[in-house]
Amino acid sequence: MGFMNFFKVSGPSAVLVPAEKVQKKYKSLRFQTFLAGTFGYALYYVCRLSMGVMKQPLIDAGLLNATQLGIIGACLYWAYAVGKFVNGFLCDGSNIKRFMATGLIVSVAMNFIMGILGVSALKGGFFTSILFVSFAICWAINGWAQSMGAPPAIIGLSRWFPLKIRGTFYGFFSSSHNIGEGLSFVFVGLLVASFGWKWGFFGAALAGALGVLIILFFLHDTPESKGLPPIEVLAGEIKEEATLSSEEKRLQTKQMQKAVIKNPGVWILALASAFMYMSRYAINEWGTIFLQEAKGYSLGEAATIIGINPIFGIIGTVVSGWLSDFVFKGDRKYPAFVSGILEAIALALFLFGGPAKWVNILAMVLFGIAIGVLISFLGGLMAVDLVPRQATGAALGIVGMASYAAAGLQNVVTGLLLDNHITAAGTHDYTYVSWFWLGAAIISFLLPVLNWRRKQQVI
Repeated sequence: MGFMNFFKVSGPSAVLVPAEKVQKKYKSLRFQTFLAGTFGYALYYVCRLSMGVMKQPLIDAGLLNATQLGIIGACLYWAYAVGKFVNGFLCDGSNIKRFMATGLIVSVAMNFIMGILGVSALKGGFFTSILFVSFAICWAINGWAQSMGAPPAIIGLSRWFPLKIRGTFYGFFSSSHNIGEGLSFVFVGLLVASFGWKWGFFGAALAGALGVLIILFFLHDTPESKGLPPIEVLAGEIKEEATLSSEEKRLQTKQMQKAVIKNPGVWILALASAFMYMSRYAINEWGTIFLQEAKGYSLGEAATIIGINPIFGIIGTVVSGWLSDFVFKGDRKYPAFVSGILEAIALALFLFGGPAKWVNILAMVLFGIAIGVLISFLGGLMAVDLVPRQATGAALGIVGMASYAAAGLQNVVTGLLLDNHITAAGTHDYTYVSWFWLGAAIISFLLPVLNWRRKQQVI
């Protein structure tokens, strides 16, 4: 079996499910695929955000500064951005189980290696400059591996779920971001606070290994590979291409992907998502150290407060899909706009609302709910709604590329602004950074207005 054939989409099963058992089998495998995609991707996130709670301990240990940490973080996001674009296109015709599991295996390996490097650095095994370069390389590889997570999980929804309920389940799936973020800040934060920053990497690697097992056992490639009819038949939708050969389907998918690249609506959403990801990852990557330096919280307190944001984000993601499918009949623009305004208000409260614990907790509750909706809509579903089913991965690739390129840029700009603005007490001055983060949030909810009258692309 060649390397490319290993990732090739599964062919139809030679053994067909009896007609009287089709619906029962379909619903069972569909639900397994949904759960595996959701929890598998949540554990992807733990392997991605493990660095977010380690910044202050790394700075305190004299191993890295804010600029270096920003560059390391940017290496992940820029590699992720390119990988999201490439892997989104590749995944449209791939075996989603193998694709998703492979990415998480590599991500687990990078976290484990960085934990080993951390142990060596603390024992004086090499210079901090070597640690910086080594971390940057490992985190870039991790970024590419992370880009293999979302496309197969979301394509799994497209392959297994009918259009009329796709938004609802996409909303539930989007809670995986929040579950993963919550685990990162609470689980990894407790490990770092209790045993030192290097243990954050080992804990993330362990969580990722669990995710690999979930994907391998419960994520299924296509209904046809399990002896079931295609999703269009199962869902009672029209299937015009039912008689096409595999080669004709592949060429049709490529044609649709090319058309998606030229769709201005997808690029508008990609740019809006990019600014939203700037503000989102500003909190995920720098929120903990912000609370420590600007408001005097301990690492444990700061990580716990930031961890509130993704937990409440679950409410946003779950409600978003149901609300848009059954209340707004598939129209995402109004809930997305309102959520964007709420995100900006919450961010302003967090940045300028003072040190009172209740203020910061309230800010993270509101921020989490808003970001939960926006991740679901701006980060994917609104773009998916604009394109044909066969080009889902392409649309996600474009949005993901822009989003994570912006997240990487935010990391570098934030690090530079902090290192170049130091208070008299020797801590970082967050004035300029705060306005940078808030400005990105405001732009993100204004851009999608340009798409309000745009319809689904017909190819």
